[in-house]
Amino acid sequence: MKKIELLAPAGDLERLKIAFTYGADAVYIGGEIFGMRSAAKNFTIEEMKEGVEFAHNLGKQVFVTINIIPRNEELEQLPPYLLQLQEIGVDAVIVSDAGVFSIVKKTIPNMEVHISTQASTSNSLAAKFWYEQGAQRVVTARELSFDEIRAIRDNVPEDMDIEAFVHGAMCMSYSGKCVISNYTTGRDANRGACAQPCRWKYDLVKENENGEYEEVINGIDSSFFFNSKDLCMIEYIPQLIECGITSFKIEGRMKTAYYVATTVRAYRMAIDAYYEDPENWKFNPMWLEELKKGSHRDYSTGFYFDRPSDKAHNYESASYIRNYDFVGIVRDYDAENDLYIVEQRNKMNVLDKVEVIGPYKETMFATIEEMYNEDGEPIESAPHARQIVKLKLDIKVDKNYMLRKPIVSINTI
Repeated sequence: MKKIELLAPAGDLERLKIAFTYGADAVYIGGEIFGMRSAAKNFTIEEMKEGVEFAHNLGKQVFVTINIIPRNEELEQLPPYLLQLQEIGVDAVIVSDAGVFSIVKKTIPNMEVHISTQASTSNSLAAKFWYEQGAQRVVTARELSFDEIRAIRDNVPEDMDIEAFVHGAMCMSYSGKCVISNYTTGRDANRGACAQPCRWKYDLVKENENGEYEEVINGIDSSFFFNSKDLCMIEYIPQLIECGITSFKIEGRMKTAYYVATTVRAYRMAIDAYYEDPENWKFNPMWLEELKKGSHRDYSTGFYFDRPSDKAHNYESASYIRNYDFVGIVRDYDAENDLYIVEQRNKMNVLDKVEVIGPYKETMFATIEEMYNEDGEPIESAPHARQIVKLKLDIKVDKNYMLRKPIVSINTI
């Protein structure tokens, strides 16, 4: 049985390496031009080269986004950029625009091409069209159900890949085709600069026959009525596989390394459990709890079970939920003194009880028994951003393991 690809976002080189370390089969990244996440740090050509080499040494893949809707003058930059990507050894490019597609096929004809979700592929004829033009993969529109994806799978060639989002932010517009951001802030959502005005609070009113304004939506205190919940499909791994999806895509190139690690790790465990025993796969609530230990918003199943109800929106708030602090990442081990060299990400203290996560491992629990600064001097806390400290823990950990601790509410103290 060909195993499902787990495809992770990577906003920079650190997140690329974390994604692969924690179980991703491939990552998608953006360069400094032509990507849909202009606010992400993104990759220089040299960073791309290092990332591709890292991936290929692990037998994994890197895809590069070229999925903005470009203007004429921007297209002049594209051929030399494509030749750089080919020289680096990028495994595929992700495009949405027909003009960009034609330049890719002319400039680097042997490059694998994936059709972005921005192209809104919603039926088998559209998917087949792209296949006949030379695309290897189509990323389906996010507005499709299991049955609609199955219908595409049944009516396209077997060797065409179908990729679909299974986790992350949902756009309130159709596959990202929104102009609200451009209208309200001048930041173009279709060119990688969305300000996410759908998460703002609004009042929706209408004018009645007396020329007075009255609310259209009643009975809710806050009017976040554009605010879609995030997508989370970890409870439905068998259904995702059985409907014909070949690549599970996680959204979030602007998210943190901790988000990438926790999300990839949870889906990796769920997918691997399926392949160990497909007939008896059972959802483990721990996987969902792990996802909730990262910064997140309320979850829904999007369009997979047909058109979503009003429960797919959060009308009360657009805020993120954060119950845990990511406090550090293990960078190395000082064997002579039996201390772990840790890069701090949030404040931690001696005697803190922490949770430790690592790739392909169950969550572990530890106590910070001792702490030292870089000069070897004992300290009681690490309050400075990204400071390097040495920790004595009461368990064994490894490089790239992450430490976190619950956020204690003032009301519970």
